[in-house]
Amino acid sequence: MNALETLSPALLERLPAAVQTPSYDRTVLAPGMAHLGVGAFHRCHQAEYTDDLLSIRFDRWGVIGINIRPPGLADTLGRQGGLYTRLIRDNSLIEARVIGSIVGVVDSQASAAPALHVLSSRDIDLVTLTVTEKGYCHIPSSGELDSRHPDIVHDLANPATPRSVPGLLARALELRRATHGRPLTLLSCDNIPANGIILANVVRAFAERRGNGLAEWIEANAAFPSAMVDRIAPAVTQDDVDSVEQWFGYRDAAVAVGEPFRQWVIEHKFAGRVPRWDLVGASFVDDVTPFEHLKMRVLNGAQTTLATLGVLAGLEHTSDAMADPLLAAFVRRMLVEETLPTLGTVPGIEPLAYVEQSLGRLRNTAIRHRNHQIATDGSQKIVQRLLNPIRDRLSQGESIGLLSVPVAGWMAYLIQASARFGRRWPVSDPFAGKVAAIADATGDDAQALAAGILAIDTIFDPGLAANDIFRRAVTSALGELLSDDPMAAVRHSLEQADASRLKRRAQSA
Repeated sequence: MNALETLSPALLERLPAAVQTPSYDRTVLAPGMAHLGVGAFHRCHQAEYTDDLLSIRFDRWGVIGINIRPPGLADTLGRQGGLYTRLIRDNSLIEARVIGSIVGVVDSQASAAPALHVLSSRDIDLVTLTVTEKGYCHIPSSGELDSRHPDIVHDLANPATPRSVPGLLARALELRRATHGRPLTLLSCDNIPANGIILANVVRAFAERRGNGLAEWIEANAAFPSAMVDRIAPAVTQDDVDSVEQWFGYRDAAVAVGEPFRQWVIEHKFAGRVPRWDLVGASFVDDVTPFEHLKMRVLNGAQTTLATLGVLAGLEHTSDAMADPLLAAFVRRMLVEETLPTLGTVPGIEPLAYVEQSLGRLRNTAIRHRNHQIATDGSQKIVQRLLNPIRDRLSQGESIGLLSVPVAGWMAYLIQASARFGRRWPVSDPFAGKVAAIADATGDDAQALAAGILAIDTIFDPGLAANDIFRRAVTSALGELLSDDPMAAVRHSLEQADASRLKRRAQSA
């Protein structure tokens, strides 16, 4: 093997024995599904499950990868024939494997036409999606289509040249109806509660606004199963790319890195052929809800908490935050004392063991998951991760002293990105501009800042925002998080939780 040759189908047979390669014949692998949003997570999760499936039950399940937003795929996966190296990293342990399930890639950033050509093809029976929360153009507090979203406004006026995911999928389904009429399953793999319902809501709502019977046809011929997906797959760094060259002697521009743990729970609701992912570790269930609530409120709730509080504490990675005794103690107590009581029974899972497993995953020092990356689009995440459990706690008359701190942490994270607060760091969030405008107009007044942000009703349900216990808890924590000692908010919340617990013990004695 020549040094630093680029990964390609021709190179597979000459890779080092330490690199696992596909066991099936890729030259006869035909496409049967498409994936929208080919990023690190898809390459570490659904594409790997499909690769596993093809190894034990070969069928027409090759994947066509489509990106309608940057980055482009042609110069990375496209140039490598869809192949890439998936690295599993667990502290000092490393496992390398070339994934072969992606048989083609399409860049559709400049025009919707290439994506529509694939999605409307009679060969495609299933579409999976990882387009991030904001890709659904929905209102986080209600799950409905945001008809004022600029891309939705454009797509309703120009349905043949869509820019949005709902517009693109509605147009693809319209083309399928006109050309061959074959049914289609659209499987969301994004980290949104009831993601199948959200996807169905936005696509059907868009189709209803189009008229011409499209919504009725979609109702009869498309399925939108929900799914819970889990594997930590941080953004790939240049060090990850360089490590493949150094360890294994070839170039790979599409490396993906993940942790050992993976999970995929899928609602058994398909419109046509079904990939038997259950044969390789996925679970088909009637109701995904208990699994997704557990994962979002525990693992993802911990991630969001550690990300924003970690940045405020000057820490770069999740593992750094977990190595901080104060933050580690805080997040564990928050999950055990306030989050777990809001969850129902989850088949086959013991809640406390799941908490410990989740925190153990976040301690993995080989997964360099930057806090700023996790904090991206926080406004789209805090409803399901923090606000919903807070609402449940308040309805039960229980304390929210711990859960309110990361809500204030999200606020402080965006506030300190504003001009008036010195633009301490760049942020990426659909509501960053709105929060910055509130901060610039308000200044260092925690009560006014909290009131202004809580008035954003697309994030904060008005009933919750008006709750006096919630407002006071968030305002108090926000004031301390914006001080010279931001971790005072964490310490004080733990002290108050201790005092409350002692009081309850004394009352029950």
